[in-house]
Amino acid sequence: MENERIRIADIAEELGLSTATVSNVIHGKTKKISDETVRRVQGLIEKSGYFPSMASILMAQNNSKIIGVVVNDHKKYEGRVLEDGFIAASVNALAKEIDLAGYFMMVKVTAGWNEIVRFASMWNMEGLVIIGFCEQDCKKLRESMHIPFVVYDGYFQEAEGLCNIIIDNYDGGYQVGGHLKRMGHEKALCISDNSICMDLERMEGCAAAMGEAAVSFMQIPMRERERIRFYREKEAEIMKHTAVFAVSDFYAVELIRFLQERGFRVPDDISVVGFDDSPLCNYCTPALTTVRQDAGVRAGTAVSVLQNLKLGMEKRAAVKLPVFLVERKSVRERKLQ
Repeated sequence: MENERIRIADIAEELGLSTATVSNVIHGKTKKISDETVRRVQGLIEKSGYFPSMASILMAQNNSKIIGVVVNDHKKYEGRVLEDGFIAASVNALAKEIDLAGYFMMVKVTAGWNEIVRFASMWNMEGLVIIGFCEQDCKKLRESMHIPFVVYDGYFQEAEGLCNIIIDNYDGGYQVGGHLKRMGHEKALCISDNSICMDLERMEGCAAAMGEAAVSFMQIPMRERERIRFYREKEAEIMKHTAVFAVSDFYAVELIRFLQERGFRVPDDISVVGFDDSPLCNYCTPALTTVRQDAGVRAGTAVSVLQNLKLGMEKRAAVKLPVFLVERKSVRERKLQ
């Protein structure tokens, strides 16, 4: 049957069952069929390559075994969202944890919350992991669908049917500020493309550790070409500081490259710290000091919380995960004057 279309009758004949029994298993009507028979039918379907019908089994049952991962295609990614270090690490870790839990993962990149509703309904999903969407979008999703979902870095308190999987952004910033202070830095610059939510928490943590007067903030453009022009215009102001805390590794590595092209030495002339601990950190020169968030732990937590939400056992509005500073070569010690 290798090169022929496999039929229900073929499966029934090989297992010694009626075509009606096989058809009922395929369409999820298994209440009057033994578990052993269901396993035999599904096993042969999978082995024989009857995959369209295997999909029908999942779709027809109330247990599709599909978890959707939806990533916001925000304009700041300029059409390359899945290439972003944090996003790539998150999706990679989710793929592993979802598979280990016995589920299938489907990924969608979109900027529209309404597309998420259609995506989830079309595939009868077990649950969703939402990455990069704002509070308003998540509230609309909660009102529009009833499957459980978790949100990476959400900022709202509603707990019914959803849960925020967050990291301790404030403490991450505090660890950066404490490290810079111990290394003798008295004037640091925080850079970000916004001043709200998690980025604000990271900057506030840094300021709390170093002292409010020791930290200033500079909002950078979201688009790369505009950022480089901005850095040129603000070069003198940037170099008034002894250290820069960029709230993502991507911005930190980009700034290091800009500074080096302008003839400045990192960390001799100015130190730079990032956030996320993406693979970029070890590939740039010097290797980047940063704050590590564990993508694997976060993904495992997300899958576990989704399972609990489906069972009605998860009552937490948020789960906060720890972060820790990874010291590399991009920060130098400065002697106190």
